[in-house]
Amino acid sequence: MNGNFFSNPTFPTNNNTLESPPGNINYSNTNSLPMEQSYIENILRLNKGKKVKAYFSYPDSNEWKDKIYDGIVEEAGRDHLIMSDPKTGDWYLLRMIYLNYVTFEEKINYNYL
Repeated sequence: MNGNFFSNPTFPTNNNTLESPPGNINYSNTNSLPMEQSYIENILRLNKGKKVKAYFSYPDSNEWKDKIYDGIVEEAGRDHLIMSDPKTGDWYLLRMIYLNYVTFEEKINYNYL
């Protein structure tokens, strides 16, 4: 029906390899990132276990306009950061959309391939 207007995309395939599907990231070498993978969550993953201060802003909140979370980077994903506070034992699941910036108390791991 739409053959005259839109062509169906075709993608090259290689059935001889067992690589991850496109878009998946191989984290076997956790000390470096390919240039195109320099996203905040990947940089945080490279620095798991480090003590940080994460600065967040919640524009729709009257109680928490700005909040600083002080703790250890446990995990990071595209839309979230998980931190733990060793002083209180609290764990936080934080949405990246509200993250302004992060400060580290030690040198950051940040290497390209």
